[in-house]
Amino acid sequence: MTSRSTTTPMRGRWARVGALATSLALVGTAALTSAASAAPAPAALPAAATVTGGESAINGYRNVGYFAQWGVYGRDFKLKQLDTSGAANKLTAINYSFANIHPTTGKCFIANKAVTDGPNGADGAGDAWADYGMTYTAANSVAGVADTWDQPLAGSFNQMKQLKAKHPQIRPMISIGGWTFSKYFSKAAATDAGRKTLVSSCIDLYIKGNIPVIDGRGGQGAAADIFDGIDIDWEWPGTNNGLEGNIVDPVNDKANFKLLLKEFRTQLDALTTTTGKKYLLSAYLPANSEDIKGGGWNDPEIWNYLDYGNLQGYDLHGAWDPALTGHQGNVYKDPKDTREAKRQFSIDAALTEYTSAGVKASQIGLGLAMYGRGWKGVKQAEPWGTATGAAPGTWEPGNEDYDKLKNLGTGYYDANIIASWRYDGDKWWTFDDNKSVTAKADYIRAKGLGGGMWWDLSGNKDGELINTLMGKLGTGAKGPVTAGANPTPTATATATATATATATATATATATATQTSNPGTCNAAWSASTAYSGGAKVTHNGRNYSAKWWTQGNEPGTSGAPWNDLGACGTSSPSATATTSPSATATTTATPTQTTNPGTCSAPVWTASGQYAGGTTVSYAGHNWSAKWWTTGEQPGATQWGPWKDLGSC
Repeated sequence: MTSRSTTTPMRGRWARVGALATSLALVGTAALTSAASAAPAPAALPAAATVTGGESAINGYRNVGYFAQWGVYGRDFKLKQLDTSGAANKLTAINYSFANIHPTTGKCFIANKAVTDGPNGADGAGDAWADYGMTYTAANSVAGVADTWDQPLAGSFNQMKQLKAKHPQIRPMISIGGWTFSKYFSKAAATDAGRKTLVSSCIDLYIKGNIPVIDGRGGQGAAADIFDGIDIDWEWPGTNNGLEGNIVDPVNDKANFKLLLKEFRTQLDALTTTTGKKYLLSAYLPANSEDIKGGGWNDPEIWNYLDYGNLQGYDLHGAWDPALTGHQGNVYKDPKDTREAKRQFSIDAALTEYTSAGVKASQIGLGLAMYGRGWKGVKQAEPWGTATGAAPGTWEPGNEDYDKLKNLGTGYYDANIIASWRYDGDKWWTFDDNKSVTAKADYIRAKGLGGGMWWDLSGNKDGELINTLMGKLGTGAKGPVTAGANPTPTATATATATATATATATATATATATQTSNPGTCNAAWSASTAYSGGAKVTHNGRNYSAKWWTQGNEPGTSGAPWNDLGACGTSSPSATATTSPSATATTTATPTQTTNPGTCSAPVWTASGQYAGGTTVSYAGHNWSAKWWTTGEQPGATQWGPWKDLGSC
């Protein structure tokens, strides 16, 4: 993981290493002609036309939550959990994080390529598998319908579509950049042509939904009508306070950043004239004065292009200062803070830099944390004490989810600065809890802010903190945000979507796969050593099976195996009838399901050359292991933070 600067507050939103999918060919969007990439001037809609979309609000307030792409792996946090917990009813936007920028084309792109260590480790990285490749069951799907192997859109994108159909006040946004993927913003924004290329590619990919075909999923328009806007997470224009290796132009970034936002606004508005739908543009706002000035974030002109922004209200301090405890999300400066004056950060000081420059408070949301930052070897409960280093965390040292911190040790709260923390006699954690969130809700009202924002939704799975915030903002006097009309979904997003990307005929969720043998006739016998593509037919133990996706060594009929049971053969007919004849089959290169039970060493032996998707089970060194995400060459048990979950001895 990346070390933190000691001179600037940084956010913990970079955790991409190891959490990405198969290392396949990098795929971008289709090349754009110069005519296509040039944004036309927005034309007025006909007088009778009604524009839908735009802002969403609950009692006049926004409530934005970041959904981390990699959270579907080790954290096992899927969008259905927002529905079942009730949190989805209290959200106005979900920022899907993060989209990457290609190092050579300067475009938004989607690929299956893992992040690696070093300053160039994020180049070309992406996770198409999590985005729209992963198959969902009826049990973990928002719509309660299982995905089929031949539908063009699965994964979190399809789940987002289902969530949006069920909760139409939610505006899904694609977030570009973040801590790890901000490297090429400066390069892409440096010229007018570069800005037009970046913006048009992002709109084509995420707003129009023209996603590349990868492993049999995707295609033109396959992801249309999911995202209602774009969230800019450039960390940070004009300063070197971002990730090591980021391209920075201290002289020109500020001006180019403004022009980039203008280009996004121009092209999004131009699309509105075609669709009649208002598209949103938001941004993640720095709290460090150096970063605010370096990027011109408080220039009132850029707020003519942004609908709103969300202020970094966390990561004001952390274990990148390993020997000093302190608050990460305090609203006001702490007079007990022992650091030099320029490093005594606070939310109120940061907000003042925006509002005093003329930015409307109603356009700013306050960022809140669903995680904490902590230290170990701490001898006092009061803040600004000595420590011996970062406290252990589930995903990284010095970082832990709210759900795992809320009952640790003893809780403390300082009402004067609005800050909560917990201490257990050794470990000291700064975080948001119900007390601080309640007070911050009052602060949002008092300052006339537009609402709140959360990083990230997986840290509090039952929605407790969201309930606390909206219990204050969702009732009583209305806030300053005016909501637009909710667009009518073009179709309910379920697994019955038409499969046009990989088949010549329409395939629905009621179709198993093309059956090439007569009902009751046995196929070739299944073999553990044979590799089968999606749609392949075999017979095993007197029954016919059809492969849902590529598979090898996964016995038909066992729990979790990637086979559709077509029924008994030889004497009886299959239990289901196929209705389509796809012209191509899915080519997923790894089976994303667990095929053996912990305790039995019957799982395939791990090999360094193997490619394993999230959920795959292997045996190694007398233990069974389950892959948290796609991995290759990473030995099970080698590191605490590795991609393998130990299922126990076998």
